[in-house]
Amino acid sequence: MTRFSAAVSDSSDDEHDVHMVQNFKKSPVQSPPKLPEDQNAEAGSDEDIGVDQESDEETSEEDSSSDMQEDDLVPTRSSLARNHVLTADSDDETEDGSENTSSCSASSSESDAIVSAQREDVSVIPWARQVGVDAQKMHVMQTSLFRIPEEAVAIKAMNRATRPHFKLPLTVRRKHSRDSIGDGLRMDSQERASFAHDIELPAYRPSRKYARVEISASAVAGCEDGLVDAGLAFGRSFRVGWGPGGTLVHLGRLCAPSSQIDTSANSSVITKTIVPLFAGSHKEANVRLSRLLQHHLSKTPIVKDESGIPFADPSTELDFSSFVSLYPSSDHSDEQSLFRLGRALFDNIDLHLAPEITVDVRNRISAVRRKAALSDWLQEAVGHLVDADLKKSASGDSAACIYTLLTGNQIEKACEAAMDNGYIKLATLISQASGDFEFREDLTEQIQLWREQRIDVHIGESTRKIYALLAGILDVVEGSKASSLEQCPDVDPIKGLDWKRTFGLHLWFSEPMDAPISQVFESYNRSRQESPFRVSPPLPSYLDPSSEPLPFNIPTPSPSDALFSLIRLHADPACSLSQALSPLSFGPSPGDYSLSWHLYIILSRCMRIRDFADRTDPGRRREAMDEDSEQDQHEGHSPSADLLASSYAHQLEQLGMLQEAVFVLLHIEGSAGREKAIKDLLHRSAEKLDEWMCSGILGSLKIPMAWVNEARAVHAIYEGKAFEAYQLYLNAGLYQQAHDLAVAELAPEAVIRQDLDLLISLFERIANQTVDGWHTRGKVYMDYAHAMTRIPELHASLTESAVPDAVEDQELDNFTRTVPRLINILPDVLSNPSDPRHKVALAEMISGLTAVLDIVKPLALSQSQIKLTAIDEATKLRHIQTTFFEKYMRSIQAS
Repeated sequence: MTRFSAAVSDSSDDEHDVHMVQNFKKSPVQSPPKLPEDQNAEAGSDEDIGVDQESDEETSEEDSSSDMQEDDLVPTRSSLARNHVLTADSDDETEDGSENTSSCSASSSESDAIVSAQREDVSVIPWARQVGVDAQKMHVMQTSLFRIPEEAVAIKAMNRATRPHFKLPLTVRRKHSRDSIGDGLRMDSQERASFAHDIELPAYRPSRKYARVEISASAVAGCEDGLVDAGLAFGRSFRVGWGPGGTLVHLGRLCAPSSQIDTSANSSVITKTIVPLFAGSHKEANVRLSRLLQHHLSKTPIVKDESGIPFADPSTELDFSSFVSLYPSSDHSDEQSLFRLGRALFDNIDLHLAPEITVDVRNRISAVRRKAALSDWLQEAVGHLVDADLKKSASGDSAACIYTLLTGNQIEKACEAAMDNGYIKLATLISQASGDFEFREDLTEQIQLWREQRIDVHIGESTRKIYALLAGILDVVEGSKASSLEQCPDVDPIKGLDWKRTFGLHLWFSEPMDAPISQVFESYNRSRQESPFRVSPPLPSYLDPSSEPLPFNIPTPSPSDALFSLIRLHADPACSLSQALSPLSFGPSPGDYSLSWHLYIILSRCMRIRDFADRTDPGRRREAMDEDSEQDQHEGHSPSADLLASSYAHQLEQLGMLQEAVFVLLHIEGSAGREKAIKDLLHRSAEKLDEWMCSGILGSLKIPMAWVNEARAVHAIYEGKAFEAYQLYLNAGLYQQAHDLAVAELAPEAVIRQDLDLLISLFERIANQTVDGWHTRGKVYMDYAHAMTRIPELHASLTESAVPDAVEDQELDNFTRTVPRLINILPDVLSNPSDPRHKVALAEMISGLTAVLDIVKPLALSQSQIKLTAIDEATKLRHIQTTFFEKYMRSIQAS
């Protein structure tokens, strides 16, 4: 039975302490007398919990060691405190992994229960006094044999600092934890002894990264012929991606989670789809985009950047006015209206002012001219809407006709209509439309007087709208509130108007004549937000209720009209260019980036007005540049601009407009990205690279011939024309690709045909170039051809001549040393087991080299210890015969 539980020291005194404890345990000790029952009952109330649980385990030990009972240990108060500390220290040392002797086997729970019970009982007699030992002497012995509490605490703290231990969590937050996502060992809340004790953080375990699995170790190896899963059948080469002409290849079909599957589990379908990128027909889009791109090309020089890659740098002459000239005056399409609006808002205006005019005066005059140009455009844009409303209105309602003319700012026609119908005074007021502030105040007072005197009930609704417009009132005009006979309904001046005419009323009547465009835009935008049900939103024309059903689903909220976005771009400096150039603002197709790209080139690359937010340096506006600075490159880089150009080029590729697509890709700003995008396009469209197509790509667009030859070579490989692809690679200067193709496809066939001249010619042009793997692949074929032709010649020459030539003899000796090494590396060169040509060519080359070497030096292969595994049995038998015959002849000569 354990008498004391002491902490084992890390010092050299540990063995001595253990020895003393063992001796103390073995020495017989007289058992103290038992306590009275009343005292034992008082002292053992808490003691029974710990003692009874281990009484069975300690029975045998008590019988063998001594007759002393555990309840008989009654230390003094000082020794109680020390023993309590020692016991706790012993437990902690045991948890930390220290070595304890056999005497230290009692549990900490039992010791704590005994100590707590004895600490409460003060009447017990100390055990040292019962056995006749002085208490002071016992204290000295304990101090010398065991650690004092202060030292034990210090060692305990040091061990905790130097030897931290972690406990696995009892619970994990996730049912199925995965180390790859970082929550495999997520620690819960930890307990600490005090605030001075810091909770140690668990060790950092980085997340597992996915690694590429080799095909030999893959689970799908050998299962590539499965018909159920097409992705598995195609192996790693299959993926969802774009093909030539905008073709999308994918498995199955796009569906919702609630969709029903029509196909069974025993079938697998590969879908080849052409995604529609245009709302109309391809023929109309082809004609429309060809006109725009041809004009763009005429104003864009093709130059080479610092890396020598062709680059399209649009000139400052490419503005909105140049595009407007492409459309006739009778054209009222949305496309021409867009360029005419851009001309009114952004193109330079020749003010015809003297040089001494100040900047403030110039800016003021420019703002007035800009607003007048916007007014002219808007009046022309809504002209056909006004004419349509005039046809719908009744011929007898002259006031309605006048109001309709005023919504299109047709002041002169409105005056004539008023005079023709006898409204002379009204015509006088209409002629003063957009007048000064006093004129508007007078008309406002007149409308208010009509309402107060209840005269408005006798005035027509259209007439009240006319007076409201002339007064600059676009809110609801309240009618007089009286009895049913004199009650007048309210009038909304903008009811039933589209957003263009509503914006025009703010421009022509609501805001002052000298108000800038930004103020007019703010007025309309504020009224649209405050009264969304009254004011028509700026929706594109294809969202008109009378238009045809759309082939695409339009997201909510609905996009803004491109015309409104252009006005906002001019009026709001904080407007994002990416929002203004959204494809849905120009048409119903979310993948039509044609007009977005053309407007971006004009606004950003040519006029330097606005750019995407991801550009590092948007540059400055290029105005009045001389000829020397016309080649100024665009500063910074914008990934959004490159993505926009790539999207537009993809559309042109779908239409079959290869030259136009290459021209658009020439606007990509990064040299490496521009080169890769154009090469990928040429590779996908290699079958269309005929003579006429190449003349435009090489001539007007200045694409290098090497890029075209590389694309043709890839297409030739696809069609199985390896030699044609080899020649195209050589013409393109791609010697690495030509070398790899010759090694894998052409050289084995030349070896099988025994055409050594062709074999040498395949690698002659590559020999002087820098090619990876040349000495272990291509040069091996050349050495083979050279050995097969030169060794017989040298052997015949040395045999016929009476006096051998030393040079020829040395050359032949070099061949006898290099041919065995050549035979040794041939299996690594022709290492494709799936190609039968490699197996046949390997056997042919090894057999031929072995045959010519046996003629010159039969023992060369046996001395080099090379195993002939890829040759036929006849060659192997001939080699064995030749070798043994040579050995036999040498043995005879030696004897």
